[in-house]
Amino acid sequence: MTSHNPQSLARIIGLSFLGTLLIGIISAFIVGEGIDINLSADVVATAQNMLEAEADLRAKAYIALATFALGVVFNAGLFLLLRSSGPLLAIWSLVVGMAASLLSLMGAVFALNAAHIAGNAAYIELATDSQRLLLTGLQATSDYTSFHLGLVLSSIAMAGFFFLFWSSGLIPRVISGWGIFASLFVASMIVSRDFIPMLGHFYVTASFMASNLIALVATALYLCIKGVRTQP
Repeated sequence: MTSHNPQSLARIIGLSFLGTLLIGIISAFIVGEGIDINLSADVVATAQNMLEAEADLRAKAYIALATFALGVVFNAGLFLLLRSSGPLLAIWSLVVGMAASLLSLMGAVFALNAAHIAGNAAYIELATDSQRLLLTGLQATSDYTSFHLGLVLSSIAMAGFFFLFWSSGLIPRVISGWGIFASLFVASMIVSRDFIPMLGHFYVTASFMASNLIALVATALYLCIKGVRTQP
Protein backbone atom coordinates (compact mmCIF):
# COMPACT_ATOMS: atom_id res chain seq x y z
CA MET A 1 0.00 0.00 0.00
CA THR A 2 3.08 2.25 0.21
CA SER A 3 2.80 2.98 -3.54
CA HIS A 4 -0.73 4.32 -3.14
CA ASN A 5 -2.00 7.35 -1.28
CA PRO A 6 -4.61 5.90 1.11
CA GLN A 7 -6.63 9.12 1.31
CA SER A 8 -6.86 9.52 -2.47
CA LEU A 9 -7.67 5.84 -2.86
CA ALA A 10 -10.40 6.07 -0.23
CA ARG A 11 -12.05 8.96 -2.04
CA ILE A 12 -11.89 7.14 -5.38
CA ILE A 13 -13.62 4.16 -3.77
CA GLY A 14 -16.30 6.34 -2.23
CA LEU A 15 -16.96 8.27 -5.43
CA SER A 16 -17.11 5.10 -7.54
CA PHE A 17 -19.77 3.63 -5.29
CA LEU A 18 -21.80 6.84 -5.17
CA GLY A 19 -21.58 6.95 -8.96
CA THR A 20 -22.84 3.37 -9.11
CA LEU A 21 -25.75 4.29 -6.84
CA LEU A 22 -26.67 7.34 -8.94
CA ILE A 23 -26.56 5.36 -12.17
CA GLY A 24 -28.65 2.62 -10.56
CA ILE A 25 -31.34 5.12 -9.55
CA ILE A 26 -31.43 6.59 -13.06
CA SER A 27 -31.64 3.13 -14.57
CA ALA A 28 -34.42 1.98 -12.24
CA PHE A 29 -36.71 4.98 -12.41
CA ILE A 30 -36.08 6.34 -15.90
CA VAL A 31 -34.82 3.58 -18.18
CA GLY A 32 -35.76 0.34 -16.45
CA GLU A 33 -39.36 1.10 -15.50
CA GLY A 34 -41.52 -1.75 -16.76
CA ILE A 35 -38.67 -3.68 -18.39
CA ASP A 36 -36.53 -4.60 -15.37
CA ILE A 37 -37.67 -7.90 -13.85
CA ASN A 38 -35.69 -7.10 -10.70
CA LEU A 39 -38.17 -4.31 -9.97
CA SER A 40 -41.25 -6.45 -10.58
CA ALA A 41 -42.29 -10.04 -9.97
CA ASP A 42 -44.59 -10.01 -13.02
CA VAL A 43 -42.67 -11.90 -15.70
CA VAL A 44 -45.49 -11.73 -18.27
CA ALA A 45 -45.97 -7.96 -18.01
CA THR A 46 -42.21 -7.37 -18.09
CA ALA A 47 -41.78 -9.56 -21.19
CA GLN A 48 -44.65 -7.78 -22.94
CA ASN A 49 -43.14 -4.39 -22.15
CA MET A 50 -39.75 -5.52 -23.42
CA LEU A 51 -41.17 -6.26 -26.85
CA GLU A 52 -42.16 -2.58 -27.11
CA ALA A 53 -38.99 -1.07 -25.65
CA GLU A 54 -36.01 -1.79 -27.89
CA ALA A 55 -34.29 1.54 -27.28
CA ASP A 56 -34.76 1.35 -23.49
CA LEU A 57 -33.34 -2.17 -23.45
CA ARG A 58 -30.23 -1.01 -25.29
CA ALA A 59 -29.86 1.90 -22.86
CA LYS A 60 -30.25 -0.50 -19.93
CA ALA A 61 -27.48 -2.68 -21.34
CA TYR A 62 -24.99 0.17 -21.70
CA ILE A 63 -25.85 1.48 -18.25
CA ALA A 64 -25.00 -2.00 -16.94
CA LEU A 65 -21.62 -1.72 -18.67
CA ALA A 66 -20.95 1.59 -16.90
CA THR A 67 -21.98 0.06 -13.58
CA PHE A 68 -19.62 -2.85 -14.18
CA ALA A 69 -16.73 -0.47 -14.90
CA LEU A 70 -17.37 1.40 -11.65
CA GLY A 71 -17.63 -1.92 -9.82
CA VAL A 72 -14.16 -2.88 -11.03
CA VAL A 73 -12.78 0.39 -9.64
CA PHE A 74 -14.65 -0.12 -6.35
CA ASN A 75 -13.45 -3.69 -5.78
CA ALA A 76 -9.88 -3.06 -6.92
CA GLY A 77 -9.69 0.04 -4.75
CA LEU A 78 -10.91 -1.83 -1.66
CA PHE A 79 -8.32 -4.53 -2.31
CA LEU A 80 -5.47 -2.02 -2.60
CA LEU A 81 -6.64 -0.13 0.49
CA LEU A 82 -7.12 -3.19 2.70
CA ARG A 83 -4.62 -5.80 1.51
CA SER A 84 -2.05 -4.93 4.17
CA SER A 85 -4.69 -5.66 6.84
CA GLY A 86 -5.26 -9.22 5.62
CA PRO A 87 -3.78 -10.23 2.25
CA LEU A 88 -5.57 -13.57 1.93
CA LEU A 89 -9.02 -12.22 2.85
CA ALA A 90 -8.47 -9.16 0.64
CA ILE A 91 -7.61 -11.34 -2.38
CA TRP A 92 -10.57 -13.65 -1.67
CA SER A 93 -12.96 -10.69 -1.38
CA LEU A 94 -11.61 -9.17 -4.60
CA VAL A 95 -12.08 -12.41 -6.55
CA VAL A 96 -15.60 -12.97 -5.19
CA GLY A 97 -16.51 -9.31 -5.77
CA MET A 98 -15.30 -9.44 -9.38
CA ALA A 99 -17.24 -12.66 -9.96
CA ALA A 100 -20.34 -10.86 -8.68
CA SER A 101 -19.71 -7.96 -11.06
CA LEU A 102 -19.39 -10.36 -13.98
CA LEU A 103 -22.68 -12.03 -13.06
CA SER A 104 -24.40 -8.67 -12.88
CA LEU A 105 -22.86 -7.76 -16.24
CA MET A 106 -24.78 -10.65 -17.75
CA GLY A 107 -27.83 -8.43 -17.36
CA ALA A 108 -26.42 -6.31 -20.19
CA VAL A 109 -26.24 -9.37 -22.42
CA PHE A 110 -29.83 -10.35 -21.65
CA ALA A 111 -31.05 -6.79 -22.24
CA LEU A 112 -29.35 -6.67 -25.65
CA ASN A 113 -30.76 -10.10 -26.49
CA ALA A 114 -34.24 -8.85 -25.69
CA ALA A 115 -33.63 -5.70 -27.75
CA HIS A 116 -32.77 -7.84 -30.77
CA ILE A 117 -35.86 -9.98 -30.26
CA ALA A 118 -38.00 -6.85 -29.99
CA GLY A 119 -36.53 -4.91 -32.91
CA ASN A 120 -35.02 -7.34 -35.40
CA ALA A 121 -37.41 -8.20 -38.21
CA ALA A 122 -35.89 -11.66 -38.48
CA TYR A 123 -37.52 -12.67 -35.21
CA ILE A 124 -40.94 -11.71 -36.58
CA GLU A 125 -40.39 -14.24 -39.37
CA LEU A 126 -38.75 -16.88 -37.19
CA ALA A 127 -41.26 -16.88 -34.33
CA THR A 128 -44.90 -16.21 -33.55
CA ASP A 129 -45.89 -13.43 -31.16
CA SER A 130 -46.29 -15.95 -28.32
CA GLN A 131 -42.86 -17.43 -29.06
CA ARG A 132 -41.25 -13.99 -29.07
CA LEU A 133 -42.97 -13.30 -25.75
CA LEU A 134 -41.53 -16.53 -24.37
CA LEU A 135 -38.05 -15.61 -25.60
CA THR A 136 -38.16 -12.19 -23.93
CA GLY A 137 -39.53 -13.83 -20.80
CA LEU A 138 -36.49 -16.12 -20.74
CA GLN A 139 -34.20 -13.10 -21.05
CA ALA A 140 -36.03 -11.42 -18.15
CA THR A 141 -35.76 -14.56 -16.00
CA SER A 142 -32.06 -14.93 -16.79
CA ASP A 143 -31.52 -11.29 -15.83
CA TYR A 144 -33.29 -11.92 -12.51
CA THR A 145 -31.18 -15.00 -11.80
CA SER A 146 -27.84 -13.42 -12.65
CA PHE A 147 -28.65 -10.28 -10.66
CA HIS A 148 -29.61 -12.17 -7.51
CA LEU A 149 -26.67 -14.57 -7.66
CA GLY A 150 -24.42 -11.55 -8.18
CA LEU A 151 -26.01 -9.84 -5.18
CA VAL A 152 -25.30 -12.86 -2.98
CA LEU A 153 -21.65 -12.96 -4.06
CA SER A 154 -21.15 -9.19 -3.78
CA SER A 155 -22.62 -9.23 -0.26
CA ILE A 156 -20.25 -12.03 0.76
CA ALA A 157 -17.32 -10.11 -0.73
CA MET A 158 -18.34 -6.94 1.12
CA ALA A 159 -18.56 -8.88 4.38
CA GLY A 160 -14.88 -9.72 3.88
CA PHE A 161 -13.95 -6.12 3.11
CA PHE A 162 -15.96 -4.83 6.07
CA PHE A 163 -14.19 -7.32 8.35
CA LEU A 164 -10.86 -5.88 7.17
CA PHE A 165 -12.16 -2.37 7.85
CA TRP A 166 -13.15 -3.55 11.34
CA SER A 167 -9.80 -5.14 12.12
CA SER A 168 -7.78 -2.24 10.69
CA GLY A 169 -9.86 0.55 12.22
CA LEU A 170 -9.55 2.61 9.03
CA ILE A 171 -13.20 3.65 9.35
CA PRO A 172 -15.35 3.85 12.51
CA ARG A 173 -16.24 0.41 13.80
CA VAL A 174 -19.91 1.37 14.06
CA ILE A 175 -19.89 1.57 10.23
CA SER A 176 -17.77 -1.50 9.56
CA GLY A 177 -19.64 -3.55 12.18
CA TRP A 178 -22.99 -2.63 10.67
CA GLY A 179 -21.53 -3.44 7.25
CA ILE A 180 -20.59 -6.97 8.34
CA PHE A 181 -24.08 -7.53 9.73
CA ALA A 182 -25.88 -6.04 6.71
CA SER A 183 -23.80 -7.94 4.16
CA LEU A 184 -24.35 -11.30 5.84
CA PHE A 185 -28.03 -10.44 6.36
CA VAL A 186 -28.51 -9.87 2.63
CA ALA A 187 -26.66 -13.00 1.53
CA SER A 188 -28.39 -15.27 4.05
CA MET A 189 -31.89 -13.92 3.36
CA ILE A 190 -31.60 -14.19 -0.43
CA VAL A 191 -30.45 -17.81 -0.18
CA SER A 192 -32.94 -18.70 2.56
CA ARG A 193 -35.99 -17.35 0.77
CA ASP A 194 -35.40 -19.84 -2.06
CA PHE A 195 -36.20 -22.54 0.47
CA ILE A 196 -38.55 -20.65 2.80
CA PRO A 197 -41.02 -18.70 0.61
CA MET A 198 -42.35 -16.57 3.49
CA LEU A 199 -38.94 -14.86 3.67
CA GLY A 200 -39.68 -13.40 0.26
CA HIS A 201 -42.29 -11.08 1.78
CA PHE A 202 -41.93 -7.44 0.75
CA TYR A 203 -41.12 -6.21 4.27
CA VAL A 204 -38.36 -8.80 4.73
CA THR A 205 -36.82 -7.86 1.40
CA ALA A 206 -37.11 -4.15 2.19
CA SER A 207 -35.45 -4.64 5.58
CA PHE A 208 -32.33 -6.38 4.34
CA MET A 209 -31.97 -4.14 1.28
CA ALA A 210 -32.35 -1.01 3.43
CA SER A 211 -29.79 -2.24 5.97
CA ASN A 212 -27.33 -2.96 3.16
CA LEU A 213 -27.92 0.41 1.52
CA ILE A 214 -27.31 2.20 4.82
CA ALA A 215 -24.01 0.36 5.28
CA LEU A 216 -22.75 1.03 1.76
CA VAL A 217 -23.82 4.68 1.61
CA ALA A 218 -22.39 5.39 5.08
CA THR A 219 -19.08 3.81 4.06
CA ALA A 220 -18.96 5.64 0.73
CA LEU A 221 -19.76 9.02 2.29
CA TYR A 222 -17.20 8.53 5.06
CA LEU A 223 -14.50 7.60 2.54
CA CYS A 224 -15.40 10.57 0.32
CA ILE A 225 -15.48 13.11 3.14
CA LYS A 226 -13.05 11.83 5.75
CA GLY A 227 -10.86 9.40 3.83
CA VAL A 228 -9.40 6.81 6.19
CA ARG A 229 -8.06 7.09 9.71
CA THR A 230 -4.31 7.32 10.05
CA GLN A 231 -4.58 6.68 13.79
CA PRO A 232 -7.22 3.91 14.35
